[in-house]
Amino acid sequence: MGYACPVCDTPQRDGEHLAHHLAFTAMLHGGDHEDWLDERVPDWGDREPAGLAAEVTPHADDAEYEEVFEDTVARGRLDVGMGSGATDAGHAGHGHAGHDHGHADQSESRGVGVPDPDALDDPAVAEAIREARELTREGAEDGAAADDADSEGGDPADRDA
Repeated sequence: MGYACPVCDTPQRDGEHLAHHLAFTAMLHGGDHEDWLDERVPDWGDREPAGLAAEVTPHADDAEYEEVFEDTVARGRLDVGMGSGATDAGHAGHGHAGHDHGHADQSESRGVGVPDPDALDDPAVAEAIREARELTREGAEDGAAADDADSEGGDPADRDA
């Protein structure tokens, strides 16, 4: 048994999950969830999950919450690539189990749990994912350059001294 969100009726496992749902939805999307929290718990943004849960659960109806594996239920979830992460049919599901064998550059693959930005409805979310990918790519390149410098005899600043 859990709680139904008092705004959208989405079932939540317990009071803290309900508090997280309300707060994250309010922060990310504003609207009805934010209005509901502002009316009932004006300092909701400053509260810990347990404290917020104590304030919101009296307003929520009990709801049946069935435990399921997240990758078996599409309702309300993006397609986040819960499979192997393989991007072409020739490599999907043939036992690579999280490792590769020197395949061609896969920097463009989405990876497990990463939605395709071009398939998202919200342009702001799509742009955030693109920016995160670019920052990740840059960080990986910087890390590789630092590793190369280390393998070539240490810090270049030490060589100038």
